[in-house]
Amino acid sequence: MTVNYIIVDDEPLARDGMMLNCEQVPYLIHKGSFPNAIEASSYLSSAEVDLIFLDIEMPGLNGLDFIRSLKNRPHIILCTAYPQYALESYELDVIDYLVKPIRFERFFLAVNKVKDYLELGSHKSSDIDSYKETFMYIRSDRQYVKVFYDEVLYIKGMKDYVVIHCKGKKFMTSMNVKTILEQLPADRFARISKSYIIQIKAIVSIGTDTIYTTDNELPLGPSYKDDFVDRFVKTNLISR
Repeated sequence: MTVNYIIVDDEPLARDGMMLNCEQVPYLIHKGSFPNAIEASSYLSSAEVDLIFLDIEMPGLNGLDFIRSLKNRPHIILCTAYPQYALESYELDVIDYLVKPIRFERFFLAVNKVKDYLELGSHKSSDIDSYKETFMYIRSDRQYVKVFYDEVLYIKGMKDYVVIHCKGKKFMTSMNVKTILEQLPADRFARISKSYIIQIKAIVSIGTDTIYTTDNELPLGPSYKDDFVDRFVKTNLISR
C-alpha cells in the first residue's frame, strides 16, 4: 500500500527536512509542498491525499484552524515546535503530534500508524465489522488506547469521566456513563446502577443488591435491577 502526502509548513528548511524523512520510507508518495494553509486548501479542492504533515504556527490561517476548515479530512500529523497545542490537537482527531526537531524513529512510528489505519480501511466492510466487535478505542492520557471488550471487568462513572477497570489495569477517559454505554455491545455490557456498567462475562454471582466479580462487589441499583434480571438472568436461568 502507498500513502500519498503533502507538506504544509511556512519554513523552507522544515519542508526540506520532512522531505528527507519521507524519502526514506518507500510507501510514502509526495504530492506537493506548500508554504501556507491557503495554498494547501486550494490544492485539496481538486485533489485527494491520504496524509498531511502540518505545521501549526503559520501566517494567515494557522494549522488548527486549517484542520477545522477541511470537509473531507485526510489523516493529519502535526509537526510543530510548540508542545502546548498537543491537547487541543487531539480533540481534532489528528493521528500524531511531532515536536521539532523530529527524530526519525518518532516520525517512522507516526507514518506507520497512518499506514495501519489505511490498510484497515481497505478491508471488506464485513471484515472490519467483525474485527471491531472485539475492541474499542478510547482517549486516555493524551493517546488512543485499544481496549478489548473481553478484558473489561466493569466501568465506574465519576461525573464527566469514566474509569474502565480491566484485568490488571484501568483507564480514565472524558465521557459519562450514559454515553459510553450507548457505544458498547448491548449483549456484553449492562448498566447495573447510576455509576456502574458491568461486563456480563465478568459476573461470578448475583445477590439481592450486589453483583460479584472475582475480586469486586458492585452495587445493583433498585431502578436497574428488574431490567438487568429480565435481560441477563431469566433468559439463562435453569428452572426446577
